[in-house]
Amino acid sequence: MTTLTSKYTGGLRTILTHTRSNSSITTDAPVDNHGRGEAFSPTDLLSAALCSCMITVMGIYAEKEGIDLTGLSGEVVKTMSSDPRRVSKIDIVLSYDLQATADQKQKLKEIALSCPVALSLSESLRQNIKFNF
Repeated sequence: MTTLTSKYTGGLRTILTHTRSNSSITTDAPVDNHGRGEAFSPTDLLSAALCSCMITVMGIYAEKEGIDLTGLSGEVVKTMSSDPRRVSKIDIVLSYDLQATADQKQKLKEIALSCPVALSLSESLRQNIKFNF
Protein backbone atom coordinates (compact mmCIF):
# COMPACT_ATOMS: atom_id res chain seq x y z
CA MET A 1 0.00 0.00 0.00
CA THR A 2 1.24 3.49 -0.83
CA THR A 3 2.40 5.41 2.26
CA LEU A 4 1.86 8.90 0.90
CA THR A 5 1.43 10.85 -2.28
CA SER A 6 3.07 14.10 -3.26
CA LYS A 7 1.78 16.65 -5.73
CA TYR A 8 3.63 19.70 -7.00
CA THR A 9 1.25 22.67 -6.92
CA GLY A 10 3.56 25.24 -8.46
CA GLY A 11 5.42 28.09 -6.83
CA LEU A 12 7.91 25.66 -5.23
CA ARG A 13 5.17 24.04 -3.13
CA THR A 14 4.00 20.48 -2.71
CA ILE A 15 1.09 18.86 -0.96
CA LEU A 16 1.87 15.58 0.78
CA THR A 17 -1.11 13.37 1.58
CA HIS A 18 -0.94 10.45 3.98
CA THR A 19 -2.80 7.64 2.23
CA ARG A 20 -4.32 5.92 5.25
CA SER A 21 -5.60 9.02 7.09
CA ASN A 22 -5.92 11.42 4.14
CA SER A 23 -4.24 14.14 6.25
CA SER A 24 -2.09 16.60 4.33
CA ILE A 25 0.99 18.76 4.78
CA THR A 26 1.99 21.60 2.47
CA THR A 27 5.67 22.27 1.90
CA ASP A 28 7.28 25.44 0.62
CA ALA A 29 10.84 26.17 -0.38
CA PRO A 30 12.64 28.27 2.24
CA VAL A 31 13.27 31.96 1.66
CA ASP A 32 17.01 31.35 1.28
CA ASN A 33 16.30 28.90 -1.54
CA HIS A 34 13.85 30.85 -3.74
CA GLY A 35 10.70 30.08 -1.73
CA ARG A 36 8.32 32.08 0.38
CA GLY A 37 9.00 30.19 3.61
CA GLU A 38 5.28 30.05 4.37
CA ALA A 39 5.20 26.35 5.29
CA PHE A 40 7.52 23.58 6.35
CA SER A 41 10.36 23.04 3.91
CA PRO A 42 11.34 19.46 3.05
CA THR A 43 14.44 19.82 5.25
CA ASP A 44 12.25 21.16 8.08
CA LEU A 45 10.22 17.96 7.77
CA LEU A 46 13.40 15.90 8.01
CA SER A 47 14.32 17.67 11.24
CA ALA A 48 10.76 17.42 12.55
CA ALA A 49 10.70 13.71 11.75
CA LEU A 50 13.77 13.14 13.90
CA CYS A 51 12.27 14.96 16.88
CA SER A 52 8.85 13.37 16.47
CA CYS A 53 10.33 9.89 16.12
CA MET A 54 12.37 10.31 19.29
CA ILE A 55 9.34 11.45 21.26
CA THR A 56 7.16 8.67 19.82
CA VAL A 57 9.51 5.81 20.73
CA MET A 58 10.04 7.34 24.16
CA GLY A 59 6.25 7.39 24.52
CA ILE A 60 6.00 3.69 23.64
CA TYR A 61 8.48 2.80 26.38
CA ALA A 62 6.92 5.24 28.85
CA GLU A 63 3.44 3.77 28.41
CA LYS A 64 4.79 0.28 29.11
CA GLU A 65 6.50 1.59 32.24
CA GLY A 66 3.53 3.64 33.46
CA ILE A 67 5.38 6.93 32.96
CA ASP A 68 3.33 9.93 31.83
CA LEU A 69 5.15 11.95 29.16
CA THR A 70 2.18 14.20 28.37
CA GLY A 71 3.63 17.65 27.79
CA LEU A 72 7.15 16.52 26.83
CA SER A 73 8.40 19.15 24.41
CA GLY A 74 11.07 19.32 21.77
CA GLU A 75 12.86 22.31 20.33
CA VAL A 76 14.64 21.85 17.00
CA VAL A 77 17.34 23.92 15.30
CA LYS A 78 18.30 22.86 11.79
CA THR A 79 21.63 23.95 10.31
CA MET A 80 22.16 23.94 6.56
CA SER A 81 25.46 23.81 4.73
CA SER A 82 26.29 24.41 1.10
CA ASP A 83 28.35 22.66 -1.55
CA PRO A 84 26.38 20.49 -1.49
CA ARG A 85 23.33 22.13 0.04
CA ARG A 86 22.19 19.78 2.77
CA VAL A 87 21.19 19.56 6.41
CA SER A 88 24.51 19.35 8.24
CA LYS A 89 23.33 19.46 11.85
CA ILE A 90 20.15 19.04 13.86
CA ASP A 91 20.07 20.26 17.45
CA ILE A 92 17.19 18.99 19.56
CA VAL A 93 16.38 19.81 23.17
CA LEU A 94 13.81 17.53 24.78
CA SER A 95 12.37 18.97 27.98
CA TYR A 96 10.03 17.62 30.61
CA ASP A 97 9.66 17.46 34.38
CA LEU A 98 10.11 13.69 34.31
CA GLN A 99 9.02 11.63 37.28
CA ALA A 100 11.06 8.47 36.73
CA THR A 101 13.97 6.52 38.16
CA ALA A 102 17.53 7.17 36.99
CA ASP A 103 17.46 3.86 35.10
CA GLN A 104 14.20 4.76 33.36
CA LYS A 105 15.57 8.17 32.38
CA GLN A 106 18.70 6.56 30.94
CA LYS A 107 16.60 4.03 29.02
CA LEU A 108 14.43 6.84 27.60
CA LYS A 109 17.57 8.63 26.37
CA GLU A 110 18.94 5.45 24.76
CA ILE A 111 15.61 4.76 23.07
CA ALA A 112 15.40 8.31 21.70
CA LEU A 113 18.93 8.21 20.31
CA SER A 114 18.27 4.92 18.54
CA CYS A 115 14.88 5.78 17.01
CA PRO A 116 14.34 4.63 13.41
CA VAL A 117 14.78 8.11 11.92
CA ALA A 118 18.03 8.71 13.85
CA LEU A 119 19.40 5.41 12.59
CA SER A 120 18.31 6.16 9.01
CA LEU A 121 20.15 9.47 8.69
CA SER A 122 23.65 9.75 7.28
CA GLU A 123 26.47 9.65 9.81
CA SER A 124 27.68 12.93 8.30
CA LEU A 125 24.56 14.67 9.66
CA ARG A 126 25.40 15.69 13.22
CA GLN A 127 22.63 14.99 15.70
CA ASN A 128 23.12 17.00 18.89
CA ILE A 129 20.49 15.90 21.37
CA LYS A 130 20.04 17.37 24.84
CA PHE A 131 17.69 16.03 27.47
CA ASN A 132 16.31 18.36 30.13
CA PHE A 133 14.61 16.05 32.57
